[in-house]
Amino acid sequence: MATNKGPERTGTVTESLPNIMFRVRLDDSEEEILTYLSGKMRLHRIRVLVGDRVILELEPYGGKARITKRL
Repeated sequence: MATNKGPERTGTVTESLPNIMFRVRLDDSEEEILTYLSGKMRLHRIRVLVGDRVILELEPYGGKARITKRL
């Protein structure tokens, strides 16, 4: 079973929203993107707070991204 991973980027969490959603500012640009936690982070109850640096996996069609790791 092959998984299609999108491009990975790093960013900083700027806002925490309801339903485990976050607004993240990307490091390489001033763009802010809407993100959500990956299933493994939910399963292991890894907390993400405002100001944390995270690794994102962008969706191929744009719009949202998935937080895969907290740095």
